[in-house]
Amino acid sequence: VQLVESGGGLVQPGGSLKLSCAASGFVFENYVMRWHRQTLGKEREWVASTVGRTGSIGTYDDSVKDRFTISRDQRNNTVYLQMTSLKPEDSGVYYCNVRVSGTDYWGQGTRVTVSS
Repeated sequence: VQLVESGGGLVQPGGSLKLSCAASGFVFENYVMRWHRQTLGKEREWVASTVGRTGSIGTYDDSVKDRFTISRDQRNNTVYLQMTSLKPEDSGVYYCNVRVSGTDYWGQGTRVTVSS
């Protein structure tokens, strides 16, 4: 299993970013894909999940609901996190995650910095 995140960067408050996570090594459409983040001074926390197959169902932490949208491209084995109305407290390292056969796999993370 391999997960490779990209798309992080520096953005001003109120701005947007779209993160990507390219997945390989498992049957992508069969698994729930998740985004987590680790912000300054906090442990890694769950942000959003998308269920497999159609990927039309997303669930979100309250802190990002109505601002972030998770989606997936089944053909390209990629999961996305569209982030809008970004706040400084959204700054951190964002990780893609999948649990396969009881084992959690993580990417290397992509850093998001929200600052003016």
